[in-house]
Amino acid sequence: MKRVVFDQIGKPFDILKTADTPLPEPSPNEVRIKVIAAPINPSDIMFVQNLYGIRPKLPSGAGFEGVGVVDALGEGVQMRTGMRVSFTSIGTWADYAIAHHRSLIPVPDAMSDDVAAQLFVNPFTAYAMVQDSKVPEGGWLMLTAAGSAFGKMVIQLCKMRGIKTIGTVRRDDLNQELKALGLTEVVNVETESLTDRVKEITEGAGVTCVLDAVGGHTASEALKCLGKGGTMLIYGVLSLQDPQINAGLMIFRGLTVKGFWLTDWMHRVDSQTRQEVAQQVISLLASGQIQLPVEASYSLDQIIEAIDHAERHGRWGKILVKP
Repeated sequence: MKRVVFDQIGKPFDILKTADTPLPEPSPNEVRIKVIAAPINPSDIMFVQNLYGIRPKLPSGAGFEGVGVVDALGEGVQMRTGMRVSFTSIGTWADYAIAHHRSLIPVPDAMSDDVAAQLFVNPFTAYAMVQDSKVPEGGWLMLTAAGSAFGKMVIQLCKMRGIKTIGTVRRDDLNQELKALGLTEVVNVETESLTDRVKEITEGAGVTCVLDAVGGHTASEALKCLGKGGTMLIYGVLSLQDPQINAGLMIFRGLTVKGFWLTDWMHRVDSQTRQEVAQQVISLLASGQIQLPVEASYSLDQIIEAIDHAERHGRWGKILVKP
């Protein structure tokens, strides 16, 4: 079988390659999955550079989620082969992948492969973060990097809940699409003052919560946009720079800054909450109420070209790897 591998830490363009390897066999409580499609997420790119919460054990596969068909069962797994499932694992950019049976989510017939491939990371993170934001109906939530796949998911969820949104962008080419999805206000941080615009938009009150994926200067400015008692949830550092925290703001506005990592959230909440979120996410995606567009698909042999496309500015949809 063929899979994408790396045997040293570095930039994806320098270290990723495809290799022919033996077909893996599932251990107890595991299943083997014939992969149909797997997305390229920012977490995948961070992982191969050893910048993610999970450290690679070299040599390592790459890719954290995907959709496929259960092909073989390990000892102790009570399910049937042939099921189409969304799953998480390390090494989903491959013909076949091994996953723990508890990481599988059966995919309804109404859901396409392209959507099912993206079922876990962005939708679960978006749903959980909107809940954790505690922004009430009619309140303001701000998100940085609004044009990302995750940002678009948050915008759609907030629109359904009656939450007003402010999204930051660096280019204006996606503004109309973001507004069509339900984004209330767009701020171009390259041409406008974020703090002045948010003060104007919220009539001086500030926003209840900021979801930040960028870090650095953008996060530092976004912190100033929080109203009294507001919260910033940091779930990424795309700039690879830490924000500067204004202690005075923290003290006199009673602000809270917290990190958010889906893996930690999944361990933190009870099984009933996880099941409820899964049911809600699947229902929204299967019904088409939430859209997860795909811009392009590439083969395993085209992994470098695929990552180059995934990193491109102005992209409107997810990039998938299809064995």
